[in-house]
Amino acid sequence: MKSLKFLLAFFFVVVFNITFSQQIAVLKYNGGGDWYANPTALPNLIKFCNTSIKTSIKENPETVAVNSSDLFNYPIAFMTGHGNVFFAEDDAENLRNYLISGGFLHISDNYGLDKFIRREIKKIFPTLDFQEIPYNHPIFHQTFNFDKGVPKIHEHDNKAPQGFGLFYEGRLVCFYDYEADLSDGWEDEEIHNDNYEIRLKALKMGANIIEFAFKN
Repeated sequence: MKSLKFLLAFFFVVVFNITFSQQIAVLKYNGGGDWYANPTALPNLIKFCNTSIKTSIKENPETVAVNSSDLFNYPIAFMTGHGNVFFAEDDAENLRNYLISGGFLHISDNYGLDKFIRREIKKIFPTLDFQEIPYNHPIFHQTFNFDKGVPKIHEHDNKAPQGFGLFYEGRLVCFYDYEADLSDGWEDEEIHNDNYEIRLKALKMGANIIEFAFKN
């Protein structure tokens, strides 16, 4: 039964990526965390990408539940929030099939997500751990170069920003920005009063993530 589900998942990725090859979805999850945080972030990042790296992404991202087959319509899923995350068995299985079939997940810790996402990601890949991504990794060197890795956007605990990844059979399937708060930097300027330089760093790093995901 699981092999059949995997084949169906693969079919969805191949067929739908032909039509939705440059689409992004916000991942809706259970547990009580605010998966809907930063509503202006992705639309602003998409506009920046369409202009600066010549993508053709639909300006208004869709929302997709973590256990929905619709997830396979989107090569990139974005996840954020401040609080609890809970993946039921079917959530974890669906997300695993999505990622190993070619999907890509970007998780942006909006402060407070870390202990929950680390716990829940083990349901998806019990044998994998987040690894800090080295500064020479291609995700930091797409159209824009980040020689010191993921940039710091907002200060929370006086910790250095880090970019973590999950690698499945050598492929980066999930990028996790921690203590960076990239998605806050994508939001409308008046929301956090970030200056232009800070917001531009966040947008450029976001564009690199999207560019890398579409290429890989």
